[in-house]
Amino acid sequence: MFLTRMKKILAIDGGGIRGIIPGQVLLALEQKLQAKSGNPAARLADFFDFFAGTSTGGILASLYLCPAEETPRQARFSAQQAVQLYVEHGSRIFSVSFLKRLQSGNGVLDEKYDADALEETLRTYFGELRLSQLLKPCLIPAYDIEKRRAHYFAQHNFALKGPSHDYLVREVCRATSAAPTYFETALVKALDGQAYPLIDGGVFANNPALSAYAEVRNAQGNPTAKDMFLVSLGTGSQTEPYPYAAAQDWGSAGWVRPLIDIMMDGASETTDYHLSRVFSAGGEAEQYVRLQPASLGGANLALDDASPANLNALVRVGQQTAQACEAQLDRIATVLLEDGPDPVLFAPVLS
Repeated sequence: MFLTRMKKILAIDGGGIRGIIPGQVLLALEQKLQAKSGNPAARLADFFDFFAGTSTGGILASLYLCPAEETPRQARFSAQQAVQLYVEHGSRIFSVSFLKRLQSGNGVLDEKYDADALEETLRTYFGELRLSQLLKPCLIPAYDIEKRRAHYFAQHNFALKGPSHDYLVREVCRATSAAPTYFETALVKALDGQAYPLIDGGVFANNPALSAYAEVRNAQGNPTAKDMFLVSLGTGSQTEPYPYAAAQDWGSAGWVRPLIDIMMDGASETTDYHLSRVFSAGGEAEQYVRLQPASLGGANLALDDASPANLNALVRVGQQTAQACEAQLDRIATVLLEDGPDPVLFAPVLS
């Protein structure tokens, strides 16, 4: 299909509990890879060369890249096990007592949820695993509120720059998913002891695909769009309008939640537009694939609705999206199998 090896990149959007949707789509892709390769133990990490994920997408990417304890070069979790994190633990992570709801003003006066359940779940899945131990290079964004700049967690930076750029994976996931008004700011320490106050990377890169493209462009050999195959997965977008008559007189309290939704959706759509233009400019449009549910059906769009009914609805949306995108998933699986690995390597940084 292609004359040269390509860097295969997987990027996953943020979206809270809606991470179930790309999780189900990637489950379908992994099953296709297993069937086509004849290897029932095949994992996504065996085929993609670079991963990126924001917020819930960062958690998924980390799960796919988590090494098995007994066979460290193989992935510990299947795509099915990864998505089960949300189904099994989502209701605990997004559980709030009446007193907490009252004290926080439903997320207006204080964070809406205690982070204990989220942190406990991340500890259960990742333990003391370090970012540098993940199976493939990856990029996970967060935002430093004191330095007022983007903070990118990069698996390969440990090898390049040392302990100052290595972290516990559970803390990386806690930082990238610290959505304002939902969870308190994460205070994350690098292995050298330096602390960073970080919030959800979705405030500037809810769709991390463009960040992933830029990072891989700086790998050895300076690959361009013609040297990449980029698969980007969304978590669904808000389509409910904010009527002018209601919004025209909103103050800061009224705009908090709508603004978060608008920023995240707008950032994702802008990234998709830019990448579509980048890949089509050189005649490589087919090497960029964006998979997004056409509709959320009866599922709630809220980032935090982890009620049993909505969890089931999100699973159905993910399955329906996989079915609707079956031809694209077949093509992706074929490319991943036929093109083979093309490791993303980075030259050491000279001090």
